[in-house]
Amino acid sequence: MGITIRDVAKKLNLSITTVSRALDGYSDVAQETRLRVIETAQQMGYTPNRAARQLRRQRSDTIGYILPANAPRFSDPFYSEFISGLGDEAAENSYDLLIATAQSGQEAEQNAYQRWVHSRKVDGFVVNRIWQSDWRVRFLDSQHVPFVTLERSSDPADCPSVQVESKKSVIALVNHIREKGYRRCAYIGGPAHLVIHADRFEGFVQGLASNQIPLDPALVVNADLTSAGGYAAAKRLLWLPDPPDAFVCINDETAFGVLHAAREAGRIVGADLAVAGFDGVQESKYSQPTLTTLDQPLYDIARQLVRMLLAVIDEQPISERHVIVQPVLQIRESTEKR
Repeated sequence: MGITIRDVAKKLNLSITTVSRALDGYSDVAQETRLRVIETAQQMGYTPNRAARQLRRQRSDTIGYILPANAPRFSDPFYSEFISGLGDEAAENSYDLLIATAQSGQEAEQNAYQRWVHSRKVDGFVVNRIWQSDWRVRFLDSQHVPFVTLERSSDPADCPSVQVESKKSVIALVNHIREKGYRRCAYIGGPAHLVIHADRFEGFVQGLASNQIPLDPALVVNADLTSAGGYAAAKRLLWLPDPPDAFVCINDETAFGVLHAAREAGRIVGADLAVAGFDGVQESKYSQPTLTTLDQPLYDIARQLVRMLLAVIDEQPISERHVIVQPVLQIRESTEKR
């Protein structure tokens, strides 16, 4: 028979309750005692029963992420980098990461959140692709469930968040494109209800205005954040009688689709056509041509969100509840006149 918690308690001449609470990290056990219990348990080879531990603490030791997509998108480089950060930080803190996919805003997504909350399947949520007014934020806040977000909605819930500064960054990108001599700039955005669409489009409009370029509504198209959506949008725009000579895209995936459409149309990206994205995914370094993009540290952002969430779960203070990250403009071949 293996070593039990009773054996550890007997060795230390402590009660089983004290040893149990020390191993579970309760604050009512003195730090010196907690360290002595942990050291003795390790020396004796005691391995806690995780299921019993979770039952005692009424915790699952699991955080949840419901990927808001119309289809499984694990191959999307944005999500692969983001999920890697979530998983690595969760694992380092002895938490599991539970992931599901559900079509954004549809009944399946609502059912998933309700099911996970009411069954206590997870201790908290990471939420991204935030809507300007987001039912997920309102629901989780009303249920008093810990959660953190990438970007912030207009809802009054004061959840911890990381925000990526978009407006000034896109203005700088438009300035760069204009300085390179491109004059007729199109914008391919995403679903209009998303915070990232509103912020990045506003930056695009302000960038045009600062360069005395009027906004042409015919050159603004909303897509679905995928390369297929970017490809279809670019095909339409490149067939206009007066087509654009530059594309600013809401994300890198959209820009990859534009690169493909441009090749089919016989346009030379980086010479007679500029294409730029937003995200800075690894693939942007290796596309043909390499993609100019606004680089946000997705992996690090994800890890920071998990740290913030675990602090909320453990009712620990957070030094900065709303963190703003400044993306870096990576100028590459796709916007350089060659």
